[in-house]
Amino acid sequence: MAAGADGAATPETRARYRRILRFASRHLVVAWWYEVVLPQIGLQAVADRTRERRMTRFARRFHGLAVELGGLMIKVGQFMSSRLDVLPPEITAELEGLQDEVPPVPFDALRAAAEAELGAPLERVFAWFDETPIAAASLGQAHRARLSAADAEDTGLTDVVVKVQRPGIDAVVDVDLAALRKVGRWLSRVRVVSNRVDMPALVEEFAATSREEIDYLHEAASSVRFADDFAGDARVAVPSVVWERTTRRVLTLEDVTAIKITDQEALRAAGIDPADVAPVFAAVMFDQLFAHGSFHADPHPGNVFVTPRPDGGFVLTFIDFGMMGAVPDSTRAGLRKLLIAAAGRDGHGLLAAVRDIGMLLPSADTAELERALAQLFARFGGMGFAELREVDPREFRAFADEFGDVVRSLPFQLPENFLLVIRAMSLTSGVCSALDPAFNLWDSVEPYAARLLREESGNVVRDVMTEAGEVAAVAWRLPKRVDGLISRFEDGAVQVATPKLDRQLARLENLVRRAVSGVLFAGLLIGGAVLQTAEVGFGAVLMWASALPLLHALFARR
Repeated sequence: MAAGADGAATPETRARYRRILRFASRHLVVAWWYEVVLPQIGLQAVADRTRERRMTRFARRFHGLAVELGGLMIKVGQFMSSRLDVLPPEITAELEGLQDEVPPVPFDALRAAAEAELGAPLERVFAWFDETPIAAASLGQAHRARLSAADAEDTGLTDVVVKVQRPGIDAVVDVDLAALRKVGRWLSRVRVVSNRVDMPALVEEFAATSREEIDYLHEAASSVRFADDFAGDARVAVPSVVWERTTRRVLTLEDVTAIKITDQEALRAAGIDPADVAPVFAAVMFDQLFAHGSFHADPHPGNVFVTPRPDGGFVLTFIDFGMMGAVPDSTRAGLRKLLIAAAGRDGHGLLAAVRDIGMLLPSADTAELERALAQLFARFGGMGFAELREVDPREFRAFADEFGDVVRSLPFQLPENFLLVIRAMSLTSGVCSALDPAFNLWDSVEPYAARLLREESGNVVRDVMTEAGEVAAVAWRLPKRVDGLISRFEDGAVQVATPKLDRQLARLENLVRRAVSGVLFAGLLIGGAVLQTAEVGFGAVLMWASALPLLHALFARR
């Protein structure tokens, strides 16, 4: 493990550390072989044909690992299971419900931990405490209880939920983070990853949020802040905190248990159409990200209840505020622009917003990508996930073949503090798709974007003046630029860019070079074998030298 953890390491923690690294290294090697090596030697069909089986096998093995180890491995599995809109169903279906499979801690061990924190036996602190947990999560466990008469009088509450940290979870988190840091360093040496993401920085961001998640005083403060953000909003409810019975490792909250947001049978039994819940949930998450700047970063189905109202409506009740995210003002402004551009199918505006967020370096030449986005919006814009699944996969592949090189060549990167934003939106899209397979995110995005435009109407004059200044500057430079262009025509210095043809020619040239390398390899190998009997030294040199053209033929980048 990490040097700082060696002194406290036990045989169990060392075995856990090695288990995680063995799992990661094995599957990284498999992915590298099938997704990098085989396509380079002309065996792309083999990789494509085996991908579904490999994904299923990986998901099953990770599922077993996460359930057995618990800890942060459950958090990783939750994230993957939520990506219904990105990851293949072989993975999401296998990892669905992973959180619900965490085995509970024996009550005697939990009682000891809770009483050590509260400083008294549970019978003296609570009027009643249920030994059977209502939820067993990866980092803690929740039990129903009833406040004592004195506490009930002081707080106005009677029924509560007491969340107790799993004994020894600090050591487990230390081990898991050490293993994840090691995997992050491995991935940082892969160029296709390091060019896009600072993996060590992402792991440290995940580490910071994990540390906060096992500090229940931080979670309690976050729930109060969330409640303040939605004060007076009839769509949202938050449980009250019983501060008198809350410590760093024990959290006591008002019991707000209701219908799990993805329990469609219970929703319908309560007279609530699941399809009506999806847009409300999406709108509430949009408000957190684009308006408040502080958001619930772990809105998986176990953390959101639907509470029926007497008038036939419903309230979304959020719990578990251990993982909260904050969006800086500059990033939030970029996200708002991105949402407005996406709703308006504005490729130019979308790229400008991506630059503002910091996901695309300012020096990037995006003309080809802007053209690709225009075609993407024209063909697929406005489609929901269910409609996209009906599109012929060959059409997606054709689009990817045409514009894949353009996207891969651009300097995209994942900014710091952006992991939780992606997680929150991933979980949101996954929950909405589970509530309504025909859910169309555009139906929620467009009215929200229109509202943002109205709210920002005060900036119209400033935007118009800025645009006018840019137009005037272009007009001032135009005569000189036209004169320069004519001179370049006269000198024969004008070149016409044909990106698609250039890419095809580059691939053909690469193929020819690799074929020549293959012939050279065969010649050197055969010549070395022939000379090996008479000229031992020279024959061996030729045979060793044949490895160079072989490596070029196998691994030359396309």
